[in-house]
Amino acid sequence: MSPRWAMKESRMNIALTGNPNSGKTTLFNALTGKNEHVGNWAGVTIDQKEGKVKKSISKSTDELTVIDLPGAYSMSPFTSEESITSDFVLQKKPDVIINIVDSTNLSRSLFFTSQLLELKIPVVIALNKSDLSKKKGTVIDVPLLSRLLSSPVIETTSTKANDNGLEELVSNALTVLGSTQAAPFKGMSESNNRQSVEADNKARYNFVKEIIKKVEIRNTKSHTQTNQDRVDRIIANKWLGIPIFAAVMWGVFSISQTLLGPLLADILVGWIDGLYGLIEGLMGNEVSPFLKSLFLDGIIGGVGAVLGFLPLIMILFFLLALLEDCGYMARVAVVMDRFFKHVGLSGKSIIPMVIGTGCAIPGIMATRTIKNERQRRTTAMLTPFMPCGAKLPVIALFAGVFFNDAAWVGTTMYFMGIGIIILGAMIIVRITGEKNARSYFIMELPEYRVPSLKRATVSMFARAKAFIIKAGTIILLCNAVVQIMQTFNWQFQMIPEGAASTSILASISSPFAFLLIPLGFGAWQLAAAAITGFIAKENVVGTLAVVYSITNFIDTEELALISGSADIAGIMGLTSVAALSYLLFNLFTPPCFAAIGAMNAEMEDNKWLWSGIGFQFGMGYVVAFLTYQIGTLLTTGSFGLGFIYGLIPTVLLIGYLIFLMRRGDQKAELKLKKSA
Repeated sequence: MSPRWAMKESRMNIALTGNPNSGKTTLFNALTGKNEHVGNWAGVTIDQKEGKVKKSISKSTDELTVIDLPGAYSMSPFTSEESITSDFVLQKKPDVIINIVDSTNLSRSLFFTSQLLELKIPVVIALNKSDLSKKKGTVIDVPLLSRLLSSPVIETTSTKANDNGLEELVSNALTVLGSTQAAPFKGMSESNNRQSVEADNKARYNFVKEIIKKVEIRNTKSHTQTNQDRVDRIIANKWLGIPIFAAVMWGVFSISQTLLGPLLADILVGWIDGLYGLIEGLMGNEVSPFLKSLFLDGIIGGVGAVLGFLPLIMILFFLLALLEDCGYMARVAVVMDRFFKHVGLSGKSIIPMVIGTGCAIPGIMATRTIKNERQRRTTAMLTPFMPCGAKLPVIALFAGVFFNDAAWVGTTMYFMGIGIIILGAMIIVRITGEKNARSYFIMELPEYRVPSLKRATVSMFARAKAFIIKAGTIILLCNAVVQIMQTFNWQFQMIPEGAASTSILASISSPFAFLLIPLGFGAWQLAAAAITGFIAKENVVGTLAVVYSITNFIDTEELALISGSADIAGIMGLTSVAALSYLLFNLFTPPCFAAIGAMNAEMEDNKWLWSGIGFQFGMGYVVAFLTYQIGTLLTTGSFGLGFIYGLIPTVLLIGYLIFLMRRGDQKAELKLKKSA
């Protein structure tokens, strides 16, 4: 009889299942050669992902498809990601299940394993992180474990390039195909009532406990304080955690934007300048001024100005990947939970915000792991306040031009983002009448480990690739349109030199520029850059380069960002205070359109979506207004231009929020009285 998968056009579906933080996605990447995001916490994988097993591993002529499913602790789903896993396994019926078991925590992992073995689907168990288990002196009797579970058990180390057990794992998956394994433990009852479920869980825990006694010998006693415990007492300390995080982020920005980043950026900028000169020479004097300006200033100049910051961003992403891989970012989540739980957010809200430092879109999508509807929508609304990768060129530009490459600028933006998130959560929880709500967050801290330079490098290049693709598509198109709009007037006549204020771009941007005068930047060029930033935040840099005819923002002779350049600062017409205000406005107003689309998908409510966009606009405006006016008062002794005009909407907005919060407090009091 031919195997079941042979009738599916020689395609075999292998489902990867396991607890969160068991190394499942790392193993998926090792099997398929893909580069899916890996994190030391639950909720990183929020949807199923597919990939083909590499031929070097499968040694098979047939197509082996691996499906990476979200982490789950049980087949009885409690969260949305667990529902994805249980629904796929029960309804799609994969040909084989590879169950990833954390060898450093067998007692936690085998509960889920015992449920999978009852489903009459062949199961192969990957005893993952076996290298870490052996380092701790833990001895696991693998053959006995295999017999007790009636399933092949293969030791794997998915972080190793060689001798990682993956070939044996896939070979066993092919071997068990079509077989019927005897379930070592059978659920006590088909009933779903509470008593039956509790009895079944208790019996299952006892079953797992007995297996652990037989197969595992641990060297570390539970009452002994490990080195990790000692480090955590400092790193995750409620008083020291935040200062340590600030120092770490300052170091990251110093290396990426002041020390190493500009040195590497010089090489790239030299290539861009060379390309600019080459194309300028090839065009000669025969090409029309418009086409010459479009290609040289709009495309090469605009896109090149953005790409000039690529080395700085790559180094930043590399360092953040190292921090995540070593287990530090999980400690940051624990430190921040102490603040978040007091403002009505779930502890799980931290995870989307950490992911959002790379890109707001997957960060917003990760909010679906939050079960409480109000907390999920609030988190989706607030996550874009974290500076993402698209905002880094803007931060780097203003830090270099106006603040002498100061690392404190980038560090401050991250902490301001956190502060605004906490403030926003406090406001929203009161508006919704849930100020008495409390959340509880349980998170298993991963082991500290030496970060993988290879994984960090792969992650860095993957993000760099995404950045380059965006620069070559969205940003290129946007800068070309900006160049055309500032070249022609509404009669589609080329405007003469020195008459840029009569262009299409100027006429569209000028009304918005007038509204931004109280914030310190009333020039139409700056308004135009802020507007294009809603398409993609990198466009802020590209548009500024186009409208001010700046080829790049990197000083190739000084091998650094143009620090405190009088030329650039003078061209933009911004004081340092106004520059900081402009930076804050671009960072803390609504994100790009794609991220807004993700907000719409996760909120599933138009009222919440538009309220969120309005809140983001209001927050960005108020923060920028207060920064400029108070900063100008402190530096010059008087308020800045347009103070009264900006004060009116600021007071109205704050007053409206206070009204909504008081109304929400009344709702909360009524709920409290009814429950009493």
